[in-house]
Amino acid sequence: MQLRQNIIIILVFFGMVLSGLIYLNNNQISCNQQIIEQVIIKPKWKQKTFGLRSSPGLLYNQPSALVGRTDVASVTSWSAPILWEGTFDPILIDSIYKQQNLTIATTVFALGKYTRFVKDFLESAEQHYFVGFRVHYYLFTDQPESVPEVKMGENRSLTVRKVPSLNRWQDISMGRMEKLEKLIENELASEADYIFCLDIDTKFYGHWGVESLGRLVGVIHPWFFDAPRDRFTYERRPESQAYIPAGEGDYYYAGAAFGGSLEDVHHLTKTCREQLHIDAAKSIEAAWQEESHLNKYFLLNKPSKLLSPEYMWRDISASAAQIKVIRFSNVAKNYAEVRPNP
Repeated sequence: MQLRQNIIIILVFFGMVLSGLIYLNNNQISCNQQIIEQVIIKPKWKQKTFGLRSSPGLLYNQPSALVGRTDVASVTSWSAPILWEGTFDPILIDSIYKQQNLTIATTVFALGKYTRFVKDFLESAEQHYFVGFRVHYYLFTDQPESVPEVKMGENRSLTVRKVPSLNRWQDISMGRMEKLEKLIENELASEADYIFCLDIDTKFYGHWGVESLGRLVGVIHPWFFDAPRDRFTYERRPESQAYIPAGEGDYYYAGAAFGGSLEDVHHLTKTCREQLHIDAAKSIEAAWQEESHLNKYFLLNKPSKLLSPEYMWRDISASAAQIKVIRFSNVAKNYAEVRPNP
């Protein structure tokens, strides 16, 4: 009898142990499933193998290792090219990239009275911007009904997205990064190869093509390309995430134009959006909003290619000895009249 009771006790004990192990295993599986469900699915970037293959029989000017621009710098201290007129051959570069079946996404924002600039922007872009390549424009506006009809060329398209109106131009500026981040994540990651983010109050006057493509592309600001770094209007308050101390900085980059691969621009917009939110939580607004955060990003994440102020000039009527051609420029306007606030 005693032996029988002992066997029963042992069986009950092992049964309890086995039940416990089964419970722990099921609980672990459940936890793993919850963790998997909480993992953010990263965008699957469009992958292509780009080789710089030239077409047989193509005729172009012989490159020189000795002759070139002597009035400007054509390379940075980290070996990134700086594009100026005379530093590239558009015939050769177009021939190379035409073989790659590229799609270039291009974003612009036109809120409030800025819709008046849409027509000139699009019409001039169709004449000069990535001509012969597939371009998809994305226009964010609070007035879709005010967007004019502009004839698009072959493999060119326009998508209009409605966004809420805002009372401060500073808020419009600061909100762009988040919208660009989401656009890349939700739509562009597997569809486009490159993206450029441009201001709408601008106009194209000359060739802007595939020579501008790169992993991460910044445009040197037209008002500071010949200025020492102590004159740059960086954010100088240490409490801001955009802070750049005196004595630091490479170039001053324009917030009106930047671009690159989808993956790199996504990281840029995500980082700037996060830094903007941190500042906002502390009631800090950087000196030049998103442009200040863009400059901080480019200081820590060097662009792989820089575009000279030819690609973002200050006014078509202005001139400088170094500017041989104006490709893209701000248009003259009364800021007090077009902006919703001072």
